[in-house]
Amino acid sequence: MTPNASHTTVSHVQRWVLTAPGRPMTPESVPALPLSAGQVRVRVAGCGVCRTDVDYAFGAAQTNHSLPLTLGHEISGTVVEATRGSTHLLGKAVVVPAVIPCTTCSLCTAERSAACSRQTMPGNDQDGGFAEYVTVPGWPLAVVEDFAGDVHAPLGAAGVSLAELSVVADAVSTPFQAIEQADLAPGDFAVFFGVGSVGGFGAQIAQARGAAVVAVDVREERLERMRSCGIDRTLNAAGLDARAVGERLTELAHQAGARPEEWKLFETSGTVAGQEIAFQCLTHQATLSVIGLTREPARLRLSRLAPLRARVLGSWGCDPRHYPAALRLVLEGKVRIGPFIKQYPLAEINAVFDEVHHHAVSHRPVLVPNP
Repeated sequence: MTPNASHTTVSHVQRWVLTAPGRPMTPESVPALPLSAGQVRVRVAGCGVCRTDVDYAFGAAQTNHSLPLTLGHEISGTVVEATRGSTHLLGKAVVVPAVIPCTTCSLCTAERSAACSRQTMPGNDQDGGFAEYVTVPGWPLAVVEDFAGDVHAPLGAAGVSLAELSVVADAVSTPFQAIEQADLAPGDFAVFFGVGSVGGFGAQIAQARGAAVVAVDVREERLERMRSCGIDRTLNAAGLDARAVGERLTELAHQAGARPEEWKLFETSGTVAGQEIAFQCLTHQATLSVIGLTREPARLRLSRLAPLRARVLGSWGCDPRHYPAALRLVLEGKVRIGPFIKQYPLAEINAVFDEVHHHAVSHRPVLVPNP
């Protein structure tokens, strides 16, 4: 057994457990299992609620690990126990990557770990972050610098709390990875179809990289929020067909002095309509990155790609090596997360999930144990 070194020894873990799809999650206290080699135990500061979590809870998607299971893959917290090799993390504030590569497969060894086929995901392959503590490997954790031990204290120039930084685990890092993969460069014309939290963060990342960014959505309040974050080019697509959206984007590209070709399009709405319109807006040599997930098929004429020499890329999660850069953008205030999230006590998990399921929330919930 690998010896532990810890600031505190955790004897029990309070967590919320999904026992069957469609049933309320139930609280329970279970003994804390000993750490395996390379693992650390993180006291959860906050865990964001992703649409995927809600799909698991209501049966629209199935977890890889059998139920019962604690959901939650968007985690921030502090390391309170560590095994040999990870003791340098003790007391550190960290963000836990939403998907963790295996490090040994052919893709990982070729430095393409974002596409690892054996990656693991808290709240899907193992118990996740809707709990007081979570056990994860130590090596991929992103350390939050200048943390003084108070999880509620403002961090960085942006003054965000450690609980708020939980959304970096997925909602910020996932579009960061997609932008990396699309080779976004200064001066590129970048369009985000759907600017909830993921699209809203992605648009800000793209603008921080010097792109001419357009935020597209059917909800005016979301577009107003983007304007408050410095994204001045917005397009309300409510009632517009793909042709009308494309024509308006062409006008905006011209006004921005961008090329009519080689656009970088990001589908972040997670809707069939968003995917179909984004695909129809492809231009010559354009790149469409699909980030949003749908459960229904979209109707796309793939042969459209041929004469345009365009490409469509899927993007899922984020390589752990990119987390420090994504985290830095938030701490420096270049990507604002405050307007997009709202904190709730973890004890309200079932009510929050029900509201997200029925599209009754306009912010990304962050559940906080023992607020």
